[in-house]
Amino acid sequence: MDYPKTCISREGRRLVTMELKEIQRLEGHTDRVWSLDWNPATGHAGIPLVFASCSGDKTVRIWEQNLSSGLWACKAVLEETHTRTVRSCAWSPSGKLLATGSFDATTAIWENVGGDFECVSTLEGHENEVKSVCWNASGTLLATCSRDKSVWIWEVLPGNEFECVSVLQGHAQDVKMVKWHPTEDILFSCSYDNNIKVWADEGDSDDWQCVQTLGVPNNGHTSTVWALSFSASGDRMVSCSDDLTVKVWGTENTEIQSGGGFAPWKHLCTLTGYHDRTIFSVHWSREGIFASGAADDAIRLFVDDNESQVGGPLYKLLLKKEKAHDMDVNFVQWSPGEKPLLASASDDGTIKVWELIS
Repeated sequence: MDYPKTCISREGRRLVTMELKEIQRLEGHTDRVWSLDWNPATGHAGIPLVFASCSGDKTVRIWEQNLSSGLWACKAVLEETHTRTVRSCAWSPSGKLLATGSFDATTAIWENVGGDFECVSTLEGHENEVKSVCWNASGTLLATCSRDKSVWIWEVLPGNEFECVSVLQGHAQDVKMVKWHPTEDILFSCSYDNNIKVWADEGDSDDWQCVQTLGVPNNGHTSTVWALSFSASGDRMVSCSDDLTVKVWGTENTEIQSGGGFAPWKHLCTLTGYHDRTIFSVHWSREGIFASGAADDAIRLFVDDNESQVGGPLYKLLLKKEKAHDMDVNFVQWSPGEKPLLASASDDGTIKVWELIS
């Protein structure tokens, strides 16, 4: 059963009821869909929205929206490159390159050439499964992480060449996700070791260091941290975990200051009791709504609680979507463009596109 959220004013008047409406269910993958990523260069000025999805079926699918009907169709299937599950996919900021990370321990770089996608580079070095790939804001660096407990940073060179400039060893277990800060070259990673680590280059020699660890001593998670996401302004971060909580973190300044000073991230609040199985994914929209997807097959939406008491900012539940999929919700992500949509990926082999309406 779904539970739309009705907002009530202090005078008791009904203001608005929000609903997450399913626009389309996309089929085509023949195994679980692990992840997806919207192309950031689409959805503007008459350019149709495009996103990529990746699966246990060893393929990546490219989906494009028809501007007339508003519906999506699969425009390309990227296959015969990865030999095992494709776990993660990420578009470069320009939308011209797509990185895909696989359980075959490689990261492939794809380029759209005249409507056809070509694998233009294969990055090797991880000892086993690549779990996540992510580009920095300028598209000059690519981060990858693996079950081998390491995080690699690759520099993008001319001619679709990539050079590993740093291998970061700090996690004690499988690294589940890497995520760059939206404006600064600061990298975040989360792991099976229950920790979030913050990495920064404190000089001009690619000397990347762990500048902060967010763990149990500072109100961190008590089990595997699966995913991270940032607010549009970059001063808030949300994380989710196998401990069934969502945590919100904040900082006043994410820049590395002169003299090696760093403005640390601090725990702001913990949201608990909203999912009853592992929370696999969180993503923050430009409008300030963050979504969570979990192994209980459900999606939750949260917003800033403007009426929170001293000690905030706190966040409140906006909407529950029960049985969003037939099986685990592995990934959720808001779209770019003028009218944000939410896409979700599931163990049931499907992707769903949702619209938040009132």
